[in-house]
Amino acid sequence: MLQRIIAAALFLFALTAAAAAPKAVAPPTVPHPVAMFLTSLSSDGKQRVTFKAAAAGKRFFFEEPAGVTVYLYDGAGYTKEAFLKSATLATALKRYGAKP
Repeated sequence: MLQRIIAAALFLFALTAAAAAPKAVAPPTVPHPVAMFLTSLSSDGKQRVTFKAAAAGKRFFFEEPAGVTVYLYDGAGYTKEAFLKSATLATALKRYGAKP
């Protein structure tokens, strides 16, 4: 009986550890301009980078610790429309009428 409880506890522990492990999200290919942007964003690997991004309608939202940059699609690409200092992605999406 005790062995079954220990085995079940170990199984549950392993299951939670596997679920909590971070997933790799890097794409199989990266365009050169994107790679150079990420390189400069992290100061050639000297600074840890944390960001979120979302697209809604004709806008692209890029959140970093300083705030959110809003880009507008012009038919060929995205151009910077505004920078919302100290904003979060959720508040920027709400401000522009997009759903998070």
